[in-house]
Amino acid sequence: MARLVYLGTPDAAVPPLRTLVAAGHDIALVVSRPDKRRGRGGALVPSPVKAAALELGLAVTDDLAEATTVGAELGVVVAYGRIVPVAVLEQLPMVNLHFSLLPRWRGAAPVERALLEGDGETGVCLMAVEAGLDTGPVYAEVATEIDPEETAEELRARLVDIGCRMLEEHLAGGRAGLPVPRDQAGNATYAEKIHSGELELDWSESAVRLRRVVRIGRAWTTFRGKRVGVLAAGPADAGGAEGDTADDGAPLGPGELRGAIAGAGGGSRLTLVTVQPEGKRPMDASAWLNGVRPGADDRLGT
Repeated sequence: MARLVYLGTPDAAVPPLRTLVAAGHDIALVVSRPDKRRGRGGALVPSPVKAAALELGLAVTDDLAEATTVGAELGVVVAYGRIVPVAVLEQLPMVNLHFSLLPRWRGAAPVERALLEGDGETGVCLMAVEAGLDTGPVYAEVATEIDPEETAEELRARLVDIGCRMLEEHLAGGRAGLPVPRDQAGNATYAEKIHSGELELDWSESAVRLRRVVRIGRAWTTFRGKRVGVLAAGPADAGGAEGDTADDGAPLGPGELRGAIAGAGGGSRLTLVTVQPEGKRPMDASAWLNGVRPGADDRLGT
């Protein structure tokens, strides 16, 4: 087993930390992002990784420079959220668990970008950390198909599980036991962070595209000037294919509602399943529509 430093921040980085501890590795230090103020009282709240590390009795810091002072042989990075400076890497080599098949989707949001682009496959890479953004050579990778109904949360959970097994297998012998890495090959694509504007449903786009946005989470639209979250959506009852029309044979324009079916681009249609009106809890779309009773001139996204 190895003496390691672990770098991570969000919920997705907690299972790999627990896996390394359970496997018997000596986690000399956990590095996570600083606590953030949250809630009405502005109380400082630790990151999920920091909270887990404290529960496990591990030393934690938000000062990355401390990673070089604890005598570790390797750093393990999982969704840390910062570029590791060269000065640190020169003293402590690191590996990164990245949730894509590199060089496709380097960057901050590989799971979400894979879904938005309709990728049929993704995976997990165990790679060396370099100064560049996810540019290092790859020690191991595991590919997996993306289910067309899978949400980003569901896919990420599967990838985290794959990544945990990869860490168990490839770090059992410490740094010396890592496989010979291979350079990344192919055209690189970058997974920029998802911004709120990208999550607004543009009803002129196809229903296929809109469903992808819903699947990555936090999708929203507007109705009568108020924001409505769209938490789940599916194809129209008639199949949701391009060119479908409403049940009475009349086409639906973008954002037009007929029951829970909304018109989208190219004559396609989307069925609203679960929504969250502004200031309210999530609810069935049918219940919300029964309450607001859309008129003939009402549209989503206006």
